[in-house]
Amino acid sequence: MLAMTPILGAGTQLWWYTARSGGIVAWALLTASVLWGLALSTRLLGPRPRPNWMLDLHRFLGGAAVVFTVVHVVSLMLDTFVGFGLAEVLVPFTSSYRPAAVAWGIVGFYLLVAIEATSLLRRRLSKRVWRATHFLSFPLFVFATAHGITAGTDSGSFLLRGALVVGTLAFAAFVAVRLSQVEGRELTSPTTQERSHEDKATAPRAPGPQVGRSGERHRDVGADRWLGRDRERHHEHHRRQAGGDRSPYAGGPDLTRPNLDGIARHNEQLEPFVTIRDARAEPLVIVDAGDVDEGKLTS
Repeated sequence: MLAMTPILGAGTQLWWYTARSGGIVAWALLTASVLWGLALSTRLLGPRPRPNWMLDLHRFLGGAAVVFTVVHVVSLMLDTFVGFGLAEVLVPFTSSYRPAAVAWGIVGFYLLVAIEATSLLRRRLSKRVWRATHFLSFPLFVFATAHGITAGTDSGSFLLRGALVVGTLAFAAFVAVRLSQVEGRELTSPTTQERSHEDKATAPRAPGPQVGRSGERHRDVGADRWLGRDRERHHEHHRRQAGGDRSPYAGGPDLTRPNLDGIARHNEQLEPFVTIRDARAEPLVIVDAGDVDEGKLTS
């Protein structure tokens, strides 16, 4: 009968022991997942393409951390030693047992659920949303470690305290390496303003007058050729309408004398084109309008 007393006594604290062990295992799995993820992101394992099992291991450690965190929380609710209720394990600063220390764990639990949920929905989320949520792993580790130190009854153990110190130092070292890599990329990569200037410099220019650095207006070669061909076609069309050409493509009447009215209309319609011609273009006016008015044009 006396031999059964310790066993019965241990049985009454079964959920308390389960809660304590579940919390320690959850912290260890979370630390391993965070450190493994940092090792992959910093490429300390090598720049070569990583096999799929490395990423699967990272996901497995994170999922196992969620499972043992749930075990930790449920065991606290089933234990009668402290008397945690649903509000005490879900709402910060509502617990009568070390409210600030328990609040660290509650906030860390919410961060862990958010990170794992976005990891499962990664294919349905944008890369920016997933990365922003995944960066919460840094404060998650801090909250979980602070919860284990301040709320855990086993924090005075030599082994657990050594594990907390080693895990924290490794986390700090990986974060320092990661930050140095990010700063190096920002220093070597061009700024947004420089990229915008490069895009403007390499962008194709639209045909038409352009202004150079010296302020002089110039025209692209392609646009110049296009305007020249357009002027020639316009000139040929009105010349044929005036009847001065017997070309089979003219399409106008066969006149032995030029049509003076047609030539006058031709000069008036070509005035806008004359204003934009440059020094290299040929004259667009066939006959001076004054000669037409004074009757100097003869057959």
